[in-house]
Amino acid sequence: MLVDGKTIAAGVLKQVAEDVSSIGRPLRLSIITCAPNFETQKYLDMKKKKASSVGVGLNIIELPADISTEEVLNCIKQVIGDSDGIIVQLPLPVQIDRDKVLAGIPSGKDPDGFKYGQISDACLSPVVGAIDEISKLHNIEWQGKSVVVMGEGRLVGMPAAHYAQKKGGVVKVLTKETYSTDVLKLADIIITGIGQPHFIEADSVKDGVIIFDAGTSEDGGVLVGDVAPQVASKAKLLTPVPGGIGPITIAYLLKNLVLLVRQ
Repeated sequence: MLVDGKTIAAGVLKQVAEDVSSIGRPLRLSIITCAPNFETQKYLDMKKKKASSVGVGLNIIELPADISTEEVLNCIKQVIGDSDGIIVQLPLPVQIDRDKVLAGIPSGKDPDGFKYGQISDACLSPVVGAIDEISKLHNIEWQGKSVVVMGEGRLVGMPAAHYAQKKGGVVKVLTKETYSTDVLKLADIIITGIGQPHFIEADSVKDGVIIFDAGTSEDGGVLVGDVAPQVASKAKLLTPVPGGIGPITIAYLLKNLVLLVRQ
């Protein structure tokens, strides 16, 4: 079964629009990005469109690829005063101290839920929020399940592993160095965000697996996920790319913004 992320996102956005209206003023979200690639630019375009639809003004600040850590931090300081929320769009260029930059975002203006490098239970990261929304809608049971998380990044891997553990899953994180098809084949639930086109194939998973595909990459000018299309025939539940986790993630980001404003 393929998850209809657009429909789920529409429900979240409807509530966000009502909440923004009740606040009585437009909200302002600033996004700082450095030389965005194809996937990032597509994601930013979607964010801008959805933010506008719920009464949130989006200020996208595009910095050059050769920017320094201190310059990014100065940019954050410059937008704090007139922003209800601030996002530093990952990935960043290799010369940037990512942790230092993320720590520079005030916790009260952090809709990504990083909280000075720690995952917050009060404000779920948008990808985890999307996984949580899908889990509730489809009554997914995590307790005691074998969960494999592909990757350990800030946007997907780290917060997803934290969430799965809190839900009672038996979690194994696989990286490029520790990847094992044998481990993947035993998983009841797979969460992936490695950005490798169609990396997970049908013969790498068992029948009835639940897969949250949060990986996006460009393949021939088309946005694709980490999971090959053929996997859908074996999966009990699969989030497609595009149209799965992505739309819900954007909606949840805006939901988090409202939560921060109301604190």
